[in-house]
Amino acid sequence: MSLDHLISIRDLDYREAVQLLDTAEQMAATQSRRVKKLPTLHGRTVVNLFFEDSTRTRLSFEAAAKRLSADVINFSAKGSSVSKGESLKDTALTLQAMGADAVIVRHSSSGAAHRLAHAGWMNLPVLNAGDGTHQHPTQALLDAMTLRRHYKRDPQANQAEPLAPGTDLKGARVVIVGDVLHSRVARSNVDLLTLLGAQVTLVAPPTLLPVGVENWNCVVEYDLDRAIAQEPDAIMMLRVQRERMSGAGGGFFPSPGEYHAAYGLDSQRYARLPDDAIVMHPGPMNRGLEICAQAADSPKSVIVEQVSNGVSVRMAALYLLLAPEGTTRD
Repeated sequence: MSLDHLISIRDLDYREAVQLLDTAEQMAATQSRRVKKLPTLHGRTVVNLFFEDSTRTRLSFEAAAKRLSADVINFSAKGSSVSKGESLKDTALTLQAMGADAVIVRHSSSGAAHRLAHAGWMNLPVLNAGDGTHQHPTQALLDAMTLRRHYKRDPQANQAEPLAPGTDLKGARVVIVGDVLHSRVARSNVDLLTLLGAQVTLVAPPTLLPVGVENWNCVVEYDLDRAIAQEPDAIMMLRVQRERMSGAGGGFFPSPGEYHAAYGLDSQRYARLPDDAIVMHPGPMNRGLEICAQAADSPKSVIVEQVSNGVSVRMAALYLLLAPEGTTRD
């Protein structure tokens, strides 16, 4: 792969996206062994630089790096010099001086990862673990990996069997529902899923759609029931990001109950999904708001599988950015 960083899905072309997913499948195959650790990045140091709270993403990147035998330094803005006013530039210079080999960054400001990678402060690969409302590329990749594993596959077949290399998502119908306005996950998924050939429909109230969404490469729908009637292959419920709103809904919707009635995946809507459709969620879930317990815990739900695939995708990204040329995965 020719990339020096992984900042945005838009940095990838079709070939690179499929290569990442195929590599993630190879990484996943190694995780069924008794000894899961690979020697690939032995002696390398990866820094988790998190300016926003995170559990799943931080732990997933940490697990991925350690399973490739890298050393991991976890850096939290809280309790660090950042809380004393240290700039992003000075933090970058410090990491370079400490001998880091790659930086995984999550930041509340859109564009922070790009700035860190391209401002000339350090000469290290940067992986974007989410920047503001902009991009979350590895989340989109793990979502695509999960969908690839289920789309048009016989549910009775052995799901442990590897996919054929080069598999894409041509013709898949994906509905993404909820707080699109604040969601870097939605943006990244629209970019990646359409790059791989899927048809994406966004469903949300007008107040939770960003300005310019009509220019995205997708269909915009305001009626969830109408979208479900189109028989999607997957439905992804986005978390309502109440921390980015003031009050319960911050004026974006009348009340949690009314939001769930109009845009939640309740038991009635769940029952109308096609038999082979899958239910997805980037987590953490607000049960009873965007998704009911029946849907979240159902056989159609692949939410736990998404978490597992996240480790494989992040192993693949670290491998492709950091492994010496010619290194094998075994």
